[in-house]
Amino acid sequence: MSPRSLVQRIRTEVRGPLGILTLDRPSALNSLDHTMVLNMGHALEEWADAPEVRGVVVRGEGRGLCAGGDVRTLRTGHDEDAVAFWGDEYRLNALIAEYPKPYVALMDGITMGGGLGISAHGSVRVVTERTRVAMPEVRIGFTPDVGMAKLLAAAPGEVGIHLALTSSTATGADALYLGWADHFVPSERLGERGEELITALAARLAESDAAGPSAFSVTHDVVRGLALDPADPRMAAPLAAEREWIDEAYAGGDPQTILDRLDELASDGQEGARAAEEAIRAACPFSVVLTLESLRRAAVLDLIDVLAQDLRLGASLIGRHDMREGIRALLVDKDGAPHWSPARIEDVDPAEVRAAFGGD
Repeated sequence: MSPRSLVQRIRTEVRGPLGILTLDRPSALNSLDHTMVLNMGHALEEWADAPEVRGVVVRGEGRGLCAGGDVRTLRTGHDEDAVAFWGDEYRLNALIAEYPKPYVALMDGITMGGGLGISAHGSVRVVTERTRVAMPEVRIGFTPDVGMAKLLAAAPGEVGIHLALTSSTATGADALYLGWADHFVPSERLGERGEELITALAARLAESDAAGPSAFSVTHDVVRGLALDPADPRMAAPLAAEREWIDEAYAGGDPQTILDRLDELASDGQEGARAAEEAIRAACPFSVVLTLESLRRAAVLDLIDVLAQDLRLGASLIGRHDMREGIRALLVDKDGAPHWSPARIEDVDPAEVRAAFGGD
């Protein structure tokens, strides 16, 4: 089957036993719009039922897999359009998590926000030395979505809360440590846009005639053959070295308590704590409080319930001043000076936070 373009932002191709899906919007770091989400879902559903397709590879053109959802359009669009977009995006995330065939996500380069939603829930997740992951939503008056509250809550210790509240960027080695990736393959071994891996995987799946559960085993074996040895120093996760002070700062308590602990650690010379405190204070106060509660609830929910929670929170946040203001300040005017309402974490009304969750 020859490659075909879907609205010129998604390319699909079946090459032997592999379905290959390429995000092709490099000028916007492959940010997802509604049409892209729908077309990804249609392609994946078609391949799930196609016996000749034994596995899927998802990759991105340019500097990364995907920088997230195209939130600029949310500022000027209708609220109901945003909710419809999220509903379809979260259905795509669930489809990926439950996909019946190997789903290989090449997280080479920038993989953030919605980009993690189409990769971190997959069955075979590949990072490189160029990988950069983050959930930066609190910076724009939103909250980590696409089911990532579940994975953030499951991260070692309090590291997930730290990443969610500070919007910090992490590396490929960190993604392995967090449980968001399975294999670290140096970019030179992947080849341009993953072509070396794709060629090796297509050949192996064709030779073995693998299908069903055996296809997952074969796919992991192929990627493992290209991956770094666990003892390689490039596998060391920077976040692991920060774990002690992170756990001390974020263990229990409300956001103000966390800020107080970070301030104490910063006074004792912990520069990471100082940077974390500054990042949280610069973020949207309502989003910080909401996100902490979201992660704590997500810890005891399954992915489908977390995605349903994400949709409730999104529907609540889209009507608030903060989200449009955050998008304006960070992504449109880029003045970096959002005017949050309320302006301080201590002024966030707990009743409004409960209302965002449906009053629970």
